[in-house]
Amino acid sequence: MIEIENLTKRFGDRVVLDDISLAVPSGKILAVVGPSGAGKTTLSRCVSFLERPTSGSVRVDGKDFTRLEGKELLAARRSVGVIFQTAPLLRRRTVAQNIALPLEYLGATDASIEKRVAQLLDRVGLADRRNDRPAQLSGGQRQRVGIARALALGPSYLLSDEATSGLDPSTTKSILALLSHLRDEFGLSIILITHEMEVVREVADSVARIDGGRIIESGAVDDVILDPTSSLARELLPDRPSVPFHGSGEVWEVSYASREVPLDWLTSIHTVPGISDSRVDVLSASVEAIRGVAVGRALLAVSPSAPAGFQRHLRDRGLHVTAASPKPETAETAA
Repeated sequence: MIEIENLTKRFGDRVVLDDISLAVPSGKILAVVGPSGAGKTTLSRCVSFLERPTSGSVRVDGKDFTRLEGKELLAARRSVGVIFQTAPLLRRRTVAQNIALPLEYLGATDASIEKRVAQLLDRVGLADRRNDRPAQLSGGQRQRVGIARALALGPSYLLSDEATSGLDPSTTKSILALLSHLRDEFGLSIILITHEMEVVREVADSVARIDGGRIIESGAVDDVILDPTSSLARELLPDRPSVPFHGSGEVWEVSYASREVPLDWLTSIHTVPGISDSRVDVLSASVEAIRGVAVGRALLAVSPSAPAGFQRHLRDRGLHVTAASPKPETAETAA
């Protein structure tokens, strides 16, 4: 487990990280997102111990790394595996030799290195490329070598710093599937530093948004997306292009706010008493499953003759309803 508590980093008078607290249990993936300059890179360097924080603590399996020095800190760093945006491979070394580097620095025997490298090559699906040079590999394959090398010393957690940035969608998906598999197999805690919301939706168990050096929103991914007040939810589940609406009536945004939204909520609208003489048009809709939970958003054009209880009918089914176009506020919509 990784526990980051009250982490602050200053460079002179400039505060880059301000009282950051996060926790990642074993076997879970936390995604950290935010705009450029938000502090993601500095956070990455502090939790990988490339930078020492000004104050606060970083604990791995209960051990506070910020209190360690010298050989103790070097030994503790073995529990941290780092995956960089571009795997820094030595071009004159083979795939197997690149993976072996941390073990060689540690002074492991040739036999133990050979055994460990063979295991890791198999884990990342590169057993048949062990003697290739980096230039012979695709970008995704080079990233797999980087992942294998990060695992060489048997870390407790992985830090992935924009590891899928620049990869094509299918390669990104395969790398994320590999990280998920390794998380499950080894019970790893994983921190993903990323700007790609698709990555968050694909594999993260929880997400934190950093801006101006502070955590401004965090939580389980499905909880965040089901929160109608969350700005992060809007980024994780962006609006879809909608059909232009020029008629009379109102446009409502309807979003999932519960895990219990009926699958047939849209098709069952016609069963609402009094709705048969009204027109409800779907301008856009998007529904998907994240962590096994249905999430989504739709834009409905609702005619003026819709019954007064129509919004309440939707809310009773676990949906959140707001006006997507200016309109007079009524007692029900203000409720």
